[in-house]
Amino acid sequence: MKATVEPVEGTPAMEPKVKLAVVVDEAELEPAIDAAWRDIAKEVRMPGFRPGKAPRSLLEKQFGPGYARAEALRTAVPEFYSQAVIEHDIDIINVPEFEITEGEEDGPVTFEATVDVRPVVSVAGYDGLRVEVPSPEVPDEEIDEQVDRLRGQYGELTEVGRPAADGDYVTIDIHGTQDGEEVDGLTADDYLYLVGSGMIATEFDEHLVGAKAGDILQFSAEHPDPDEDDVEFRLLVKDVKERVLPELTDEWVAEATEFSTVDELREDTRKRLAESREGQTRISVRARIGVELAKLIDEDVPEALVSNEMQNRLQNLAYQLQGRGIGLEDYLNITGRDGDSFTAELKEAADEAVRVDLALRAVAVAEGLEATDDQVEEEILRLIAGQPVELDEAREQLRSGGQLSAIRSDVSNRNALEWLVEHSEVVDPEGNAIAAEYLELPEEPEGHDHDHDHDHDHAGHDHADHDHDHADHDH
Repeated sequence: MKATVEPVEGTPAMEPKVKLAVVVDEAELEPAIDAAWRDIAKEVRMPGFRPGKAPRSLLEKQFGPGYARAEALRTAVPEFYSQAVIEHDIDIINVPEFEITEGEEDGPVTFEATVDVRPVVSVAGYDGLRVEVPSPEVPDEEIDEQVDRLRGQYGELTEVGRPAADGDYVTIDIHGTQDGEEVDGLTADDYLYLVGSGMIATEFDEHLVGAKAGDILQFSAEHPDPDEDDVEFRLLVKDVKERVLPELTDEWVAEATEFSTVDELREDTRKRLAESREGQTRISVRARIGVELAKLIDEDVPEALVSNEMQNRLQNLAYQLQGRGIGLEDYLNITGRDGDSFTAELKEAADEAVRVDLALRAVAVAEGLEATDDQVEEEILRLIAGQPVELDEAREQLRSGGQLSAIRSDVSNRNALEWLVEHSEVVDPEGNAIAAEYLELPEEPEGHDHDHDHDHDHAGHDHADHDHDHADHDH
């Protein structure tokens, strides 16, 4: 097989195409022709032979020597095309259009495949990005909230004589009716209700704030089931209680926690919150850089790339939901979205992810950050960690499957993203610069099975590098 590639002249910069011309010797086509004859033998009945056992020579005499060629071409042309794509490392993003120009009847076969390829863009301004991320610093107020939340678990309800406020508990008799008839589930005595919780209906909180023991409240509210009519409520407030927290002392800390002093408890709380906030900062900076990168590409991106990205995201979501025993329709109901709004959100996210991917590729080229052979080898070793396969075998499997160039692009994009983290102005909501130590990715434990999740998802381009395979599989 011989193949040549040339760009299709006159195509828009963001919708480039290439024409792949392939010549296949008749000897290379012979296995496909032989397989086609075997399939034909299974379908015909010839005296003296069981189904599938009739020799090819007899079939050729009955049907003609060229009878199986059309079927062989139908199956073999896409296979030779895929080999040529891998051999020339063509970054296809869609299914091709085939035209057999010679050899349909006999002799060597020549065919042409015209296909969309990923556009190569250049972006300006990527070296001056300014992104805002959550501060990794833990304010004292947040520590106080966490400690108070712990104290709240040991709090005691104490009756008070004042009117109820948000956060108080009230003991109430609830009487809910529709057309004078009591409503099951909305009638109860001595019900302890947390004011401000919205647990039954928002109207409860609106009327209970400011109410005191002995008050009778009457109002109409929506039924918790949206298909039901409104409910008339009558509430009798029996008492108002507040949660009194235990005094924050060393003695209480020693009794209620694993720590001996208030200072030890606060320091542990600060460390845990700091670890969480630092992780959020690292995630946010890569996500925000992705958002800003996407803005640098003004042109419309190829619809094929967006469609592939949407499909990948939808498949990933379905897989995750399946693991939780949830169907997509149930997921939409739970999240309160309809199919149209969900599709619109999915397309918007996919469009941004494609733009980020194209921009990262451009940065990698502009700054000389393309993946080295050593980096690709390291990535392959991560992928096969724990599997009974040698590096050379894995590399060949990935190459023959058209995956190797996608992995190389993956690594190049990661290099570009980390370069951007180092060269962007990163500030907190107050405009203060974030220290570099809070932006670096943590070291991975030895033996970690790297799955690309630590920055690909955050930058919004986790699937864009794998369009190659999906486009191949479609034809």
